[in-house]
Amino acid sequence: MEIVVIGATGTIGSEIAKLSEERGNTVIAASRNGKHRVNIDDPKSIEQFFEKIPTVDAIICAAGNASFGGLQELSDEQIDLGLKSKLMGQVNLVRKGLNKLNSGGIIILTGGIFAHNPWPQTTNIAMVNAGLEGFVRAAALEMQDGKRVAVIHPPFVRETAKAMGMDAEPYLPAAKVAETYLETLTKKTFDIPIFVEENNPE
Repeated sequence: MEIVVIGATGTIGSEIAKLSEERGNTVIAASRNGKHRVNIDDPKSIEQFFEKIPTVDAIICAAGNASFGGLQELSDEQIDLGLKSKLMGQVNLVRKGLNKLNSGGIIILTGGIFAHNPWPQTTNIAMVNAGLEGFVRAAALEMQDGKRVAVIHPPFVRETAKAMGMDAEPYLPAAKVAETYLETLTKKTFDIPIFVEENNPE
């Protein structure tokens, strides 16, 4: 398969790209820096990226920013970042990427478990993840030529927990999470959203 991985230098995205190549796929690894550049916060950057690549069988996005913070502590800028980046950035990837998707192809977006199982100080992240899920549910009804769209809600991953000074042991590694993305590529039908089976931290 010809697969675009956006966010290919990130924690989960790098593992998706690595596993994709190990399974014999051709990967266009895209990020803000590198050979294939795209900034999903900028609709024009998305357009320019898709103008430069061939048609593909799959587009996987593991990019997008949103801020942690208490409800009354979040700044307008932090809230706007989540809306502009993780939500609208991925919405625009679907809008502008569908024409680059081969018949029967799939676009996989990344939400997060906080949409359904929020923690304190995740209001902003939960909001954009839930909004993304609503978009995918509706967009799936408009797919043609066998094209599919999915949203995966990964759990908090071990690498992120470690970087934040938390006990990382209860959480899944990003490499394990990446397996769900690859499994979804070939599924013709699936529930929306797709959850990654996770360990339950004490």
